[in-house]
Amino acid sequence: MTFRANIRIATSIREIDAALWDACANPAVPEVDAGDQDEPFNPFISHAFLSALEESGSVGRKTGWTPTHVIVEDEKDRILAAAPTYLKAHSMGEYVFDHAWADAYERAGLDYYPKLQVAVPFTPATGRRLLVSPEGGTEAQAALILGLRKWREETTASSIHVTFPTEAEWHALGKAGFLRRTGQQFHFVNKPYRDFDDFLSSLASRKRKMIRRERNDALAGGISIEPLTGRDIGEAHWDAFFRFYMDTGSRKWGRPYLNRRFFSEIGARLSQHILLVMAKRNGRYIAGALNLIGRDALYGRYWGAIEEHLFLHFEVCYYQAIDYAIAHRLKRVEAGAQGEHKLARGYAAVPTYSAHHIADTRFATAIDDYLARERVAIDEQLAEYAELAPFKKS
Repeated sequence: MTFRANIRIATSIREIDAALWDACANPAVPEVDAGDQDEPFNPFISHAFLSALEESGSVGRKTGWTPTHVIVEDEKDRILAAAPTYLKAHSMGEYVFDHAWADAYERAGLDYYPKLQVAVPFTPATGRRLLVSPEGGTEAQAALILGLRKWREETTASSIHVTFPTEAEWHALGKAGFLRRTGQQFHFVNKPYRDFDDFLSSLASRKRKMIRRERNDALAGGISIEPLTGRDIGEAHWDAFFRFYMDTGSRKWGRPYLNRRFFSEIGARLSQHILLVMAKRNGRYIAGALNLIGRDALYGRYWGAIEEHLFLHFEVCYYQAIDYAIAHRLKRVEAGAQGEHKLARGYAAVPTYSAHHIADTRFATAIDDYLARERVAIDEQLAEYAELAPFKKS
């Protein structure tokens, strides 16, 4: 189609009708295989999830994540494309690290901040970032990328960073002149397996025995596991989970990003897309893990505990997620950033992507050279992890 694109900026997701946003973010599609990287429903880019972040105050000007969502409309004011975009005053909560780039800018006497971040805040999960409606097509995508560039110029931001897009978007952004970066995560890939024992049978004997021992030891001392979803999750569960989240978050990165209200907001808006795995001992909850459910994937997001028990983290975060994915015929479990220990527990190393537009051509050239070498190193690392996978050798 041919249209005259109009670019506008929404300073809050509230300015955008939920149905119109979701028609771009998660358009209704037939129940067909859409491929590993093209998730038919991704909860993180839904209007509900992004609204929960804003309404709770977890993102906003005071947090350094100022919403400036870029919208493409046609001449009839119909939304054809959108990008969840934030004007950033720091580089926290992104999981694609550019601190060295910011330091180099500062040493050169330049301002790296503000920058534009096209992302789901605090969420290192792959998904669409250029949210183009089925009617918009490639023209709307091109208009959206152009709109991002123009918005960067208007804000005098140093750069644009599109983090955790799909591989197809990564290539499209590369063709549009963005610098391309790769990373890696560990995902469980469902073959599919009949059940957890069928999954175990695919592993080498030593790893199979290790996982069985860990699952048994995790539940020693009278610990029980409660997987909860939908209406089974109440405010008392969120109260307990928030204590876990705050305890772990404070020790891990100093200042947890999410507040208590956020969890109530997603509980109200996305309850059917939440799996809350809670561990209980002597009548009280002692640990838990929050997962979001897509149509094809389970996304592990947050874990916390107020008691230390051997292997409980593995059980609540990894093995329960595998159990759920197999039982519900999900294609994969994305277990978040980092963690080589996931490899031995049946999670495979997979590439992740980001794309970057650096306005200063001198820095862009230097960063492009670095990224080319980094991509080679990531490829080598992925190959090494494949050799170390715990599965039986064919």
